[in-house]
Amino acid sequence: MLGLMQNWPLTVDRILDHAANWHGDREIVSRSIEGPIVRTTYGEVRTRAKKLSNALKGLGVKPGDRVATLAWNTGRHIEAWYAIMGMGAVCHTLNPRLFAEQLCYIINHAEDKVIFTDLTFLPILKEHRASMPTVEHVVVMTDEAGMAEADFPGALCFETLVAGGGPDCVWGDFDENTASSLCYTSGTTGHPKGVLYSHRSNFIHTLVTLGVDVMNISARDTVLPVVPMFHANAWGLAFSCAAAGAKLVMPGQKLDGASVYELLETEGVTFSAAVPTVWLGLLTHMRENKLGLSTLKRVVIGGSAVPEAIVRGFRDEFGVDVTHAWGMTEMSPLGTLSSPTAKVAATDPETQLRYKLKQGRPPVGVEMKLENDAGERLPHDGTTFGRLMVKGPFIVDSYFKGDGGQILDDEGFFDTGDVATIDGDGYMQITDRAKDVIKSGGEWISTIEIENIAVGHEKAFLAAVIGAAHPKWDERPVLLVKLMPGVESTKEEFLAFLEGKIAKWWTPDDVVFVDDIPLGATGKIDKKLIRERMKGYVLPTAKAKETA
Repeated sequence: MLGLMQNWPLTVDRILDHAANWHGDREIVSRSIEGPIVRTTYGEVRTRAKKLSNALKGLGVKPGDRVATLAWNTGRHIEAWYAIMGMGAVCHTLNPRLFAEQLCYIINHAEDKVIFTDLTFLPILKEHRASMPTVEHVVVMTDEAGMAEADFPGALCFETLVAGGGPDCVWGDFDENTASSLCYTSGTTGHPKGVLYSHRSNFIHTLVTLGVDVMNISARDTVLPVVPMFHANAWGLAFSCAAAGAKLVMPGQKLDGASVYELLETEGVTFSAAVPTVWLGLLTHMRENKLGLSTLKRVVIGGSAVPEAIVRGFRDEFGVDVTHAWGMTEMSPLGTLSSPTAKVAATDPETQLRYKLKQGRPPVGVEMKLENDAGERLPHDGTTFGRLMVKGPFIVDSYFKGDGGQILDDEGFFDTGDVATIDGDGYMQITDRAKDVIKSGGEWISTIEIENIAVGHEKAFLAAVIGAAHPKWDERPVLLVKLMPGVESTKEEFLAFLEGKIAKWWTPDDVVFVDDIPLGATGKIDKKLIRERMKGYVLPTAKAKETA
């Protein structure tokens, strides 16, 4: 027997319709690429997005065609997202932090027909335009005055297209399982792979993120999504803020501490989300200039493990609550958040902090399990490490064009590539990426845990741990430290700092001070590049063993 309820397709155009109908005058504020602060509203965004949909149809874009965006977080980018998805085309977000060769590969693999771009990225598009044969048009997200820089054939002006598009455009009117957007993995191993979201998966993900134990966004919030719209679906904020009717503050290309702080204060931001490096920059700026925060109450930090020093800094110095989040492009992206249970909330602040440093609990719609290399389920006892497997209605089933082949196990679970523990209260903690975990004497050492403690040292700006070959133990950890500007330190100082905070046998065999710790396209430490740079390095303990 079927239920007798209306069949209401879950398509993302309905999210912007809701925002325009019931929160139409709520602001979207952008730091424009040209410089000035620009203000619009959800009502105006919908009107302009529908005009843009008609303009795309005039360019020959049809449902299912891929339309790319190479752009920062702005109101125009929001308009492009909804214009593309609303008409049934696929919005393909391009990460400008990738190498040019990777960008060309992704554009060609996706067979993008149109690219929307900010002025910032015109040089790379002009240089490599001939390597993008499927691209018919490049829409520059500026007005006619800004088109002077777009001196190549086929460049179109965003504002001219909007002005020439008719205001009436039918959105939706297709199956909710229709593809809505395409986001590629960062390609740390092999070529990037495409994750093709559906309208249904994005809509369900939006509803989940609005939960109190997830993003907890309301119509009373002013939200600053520092996380880029090209990074893992913008953590869903372009949808969830519209669904709630929250004011949006879009930072454009300026993500430094001073620029982020200015928007937080001038726009009355109450909630924000970004990767740890952004928050470290903000904390440094506020401390150096003896600044405070007047409205910010909550931040979500994801993308990589959050160091304890950042959580403590926001909590103790600025009264801001930090929620640690974890997810993947393949999960739309949210998988867990470190929101407290009733049991955890009843404990003292220091006990709660221990849970805040974990990646957190899965919301409804996310199932998780741990497995060993033999595919056997492992206990959720908080200490047993295993491969983290996930499944749910907004988790990838297969990669675009079948890349990677069959990626689910017999139970429908996707292997995240992370090694983790899950405790009896459901809190998951990543101990490493499977490719980064150090195997020493048959036991695993968590590089992430050592890094998070080391970066809490007052002299450390960034820290990374990799495994180095050892003749007896197979691998031993080596700690790389990028110091704060103008300070000096010693190996012994950092080893003493770690003493008592980690298992003794986890203690790094060496500490190496470096000028730079490279970050990947999504703001995570690039250990693949670090390992390449450290080729030929030999641990002092390994030398001693060989001499003996």
